[in-house]
Amino acid sequence: MNEQSPYINGRGAQINVHNRFFEHSQEMLDDFLNYCSIEGDHPNSNKTSFLEVFPKTIVNKVESPDVGMGYSMNVYQGCEHGCVYCYARNSHEYWGYSAGLDFERKILVKKNAPLLLEEKLKSKNWQAHTIVMSGNTDCYQPAERQFEITRKCLEIFYKYRHPVGIITKNALVLRDLDLLADLAKDNLVGVNISITSLNEKTRLLLEPRTATIAKRLQTVRTLSQNGIPVNVMLAPIIPGINSHEILPLAKAASDAGALSIAYTVVRLNGAIGQIFTDWIRKAMPDRADKVLHQIAACHGGQLNDSRFVDRMRGEGELAQMIRSQVLLARKKFFVGKEFPTLNHSLYSQYKGGQLNLFG
Repeated sequence: MNEQSPYINGRGAQINVHNRFFEHSQEMLDDFLNYCSIEGDHPNSNKTSFLEVFPKTIVNKVESPDVGMGYSMNVYQGCEHGCVYCYARNSHEYWGYSAGLDFERKILVKKNAPLLLEEKLKSKNWQAHTIVMSGNTDCYQPAERQFEITRKCLEIFYKYRHPVGIITKNALVLRDLDLLADLAKDNLVGVNISITSLNEKTRLLLEPRTATIAKRLQTVRTLSQNGIPVNVMLAPIIPGINSHEILPLAKAASDAGALSIAYTVVRLNGAIGQIFTDWIRKAMPDRADKVLHQIAACHGGQLNDSRFVDRMRGEGELAQMIRSQVLLARKKFFVGKEFPTLNHSLYSQYKGGQLNLFG
């Protein structure tokens, strides 16, 4: 660590960057500071706060053509996992918070998500499309242990026999093994486990409040042994940090029972560029410049790339080397394996909340 700069243990971001939406108004910031005062929590403390919010809808249509999902839902906003590279950090600005420390210390909780989901699935106009939980923030982050919103939503998905995808890096998903196994019997669920490194030291720096690598690999193994299809996300690949681990990561995932792998090249969009730059200069000062330059080399000389498709895979020699390693890994470790397409045919029979014998 850089001893000249204080490092906040247990957090990814080390600063609260400016919220661009505060340029014209301080009202939301004042509300935040007043809330902290009422709760007895200094705004710069390292304590996590949970704030209930009341959205009117929970299922979102995904317009981006390169994300790989049509619909998503997020029962939490902000994520205590604290992954320093997380693309979702910028979304916290829309709620009046910083994409930095606020993102992992101020968690917005949508307790009405199960009700909103059931209303959506009961809608006459809704046709079955796979809905992915965690399109933005992890549905099994630490808050889920307390609030159990994700489990209640899975109960709704099973009630209506509706296909659901899950993205997580938390072993807490195994708590719901019973529901996942029931969904899997009808090919209604697929789980995506994110694993970015086999090195615990790297994991602790990049993703300070996530499950250990050993627990994540065991999670892949347990899910697979119970008939639940698993895809492992090697995401993001960060040149100079974990880019050398692609083949061993893929082998470990396959050995644990994963049916496939996917990857993205890191991109530091919006405020994340400043957050990541500050973090790496404190956490890895000896290689900071090299890593930042290599990331930029994958995105036309910039830390961020907003071009669809290119933003996920990158461009240039380094990005091509990463892509080639992933293709090689698939040929070496995933021959004969295939992640299934989920079942969309049962939903219409259960749309009324129970099997329609006369439909």
